[in-house]
Amino acid sequence: MDKWKRLKSDYIHKSPFGNIRKDRCQLPNGLIIEDYYVHEYADWLNAVVVTKENQIVLVEQFRYAGEGFFLEVPAGKKEDNETDEEGLMREVKEETGYISSKRPIFLGEFMVNPATQNNKIKTFLILEAYKAHEQNLDATEEITIKLCDFNEFGKQMMTNPIQTQLFTANAYFMAKNYMAENLMR
Repeated sequence: MDKWKRLKSDYIHKSPFGNIRKDRCQLPNGLIIEDYYVHEYADWLNAVVVTKENQIVLVEQFRYAGEGFFLEVPAGKKEDNETDEEGLMREVKEETGYISSKRPIFLGEFMVNPATQNNKIKTFLILEAYKAHEQNLDATEEITIKLCDFNEFGKQMMTNPIQTQLFTANAYFMAKNYMAENLMR
């Protein structure tokens, strides 16, 4: 199998939030796609934060495109020259006020939607977290902290009308799998 060839690129839109690029592509069989749109976004970091009491720390916030309130794991982007861990810990502290003396455990890195987006999401697990600070939110953020029993959260997602997003569900099940294989022996 061969890759597609990019023959031409033009930016339709550029902003601090993300860019939209229109490409002209040639498939290996010679077919030309005149208007293939790619959404360029920064990579994201997210964290499954679990307290010493085995509660998962979640953030609830209004999501405009989803037209509702969503329960999610803390997440965000790196700033300046931060490492993944530094950016992650800063985002968790700002959004929730929780910190941990334990180093974050890397669970995986995945493309968000490689058909139309170029960004990745890196997922981490933070254990033995505790509340040490007040939230330090951006002007555009209004976040409520929710604590749920870690072992029950998966059942709640599957059986109750909790509005969440794919990244939270995926991160939770990755963390649950990691904990079952590495911490519950």
